[in-house]
Amino acid sequence: MDAILFYVFAAIAVASAVVVIGQRNPMYSAFALIVTLCSVSVIFAVLGSPFIAALQVIVYAGAIMVLFLFVLMLLSVKREEDTPGRGGRTLRGVALALVTLLVLQAGAVLLRHGTEPAPQFDASTRKMAQILFSAHFLYVFEATSILILAALVGAVVLAKKEL
Repeated sequence: MDAILFYVFAAIAVASAVVVIGQRNPMYSAFALIVTLCSVSVIFAVLGSPFIAALQVIVYAGAIMVLFLFVLMLLSVKREEDTPGRGGRTLRGVALALVTLLVLQAGAVLLRHGTEPAPQFDASTRKMAQILFSAHFLYVFEATSILILAALVGAVVLAKKEL
């Protein structure tokens, strides 16, 4: 049953992630990102990490997406219009090549490791905290907080009206 849930929500996550990057309306794209984040949360729960699953919903699908939607509404971003002559055929060709490469790599991994049992994975809260808050990831957390602060300042500057 766990494997079925995993594959169903993995397919939902991949499909909604494709909608995120393929949608021209930024509001629909943001809502599809919420579906992606919630699907990833279910995958964490199936893998035996309920704490990370709850954090995924609370922090990302909750707080961060509310911030994204607030910025989109504040800037009143409209649907992207299709303009001819912007290299659409070239981008579609590159995208198709990259998707083909991804499918081939996923197929190779499944064929090679599909019958082997999965290695043991300790997804307990204590183990995840030891890994995430070690010296190896300390700078990553700091860089992420600076990046979020810069994005927030950028949104305020873009939304500021001329006096």
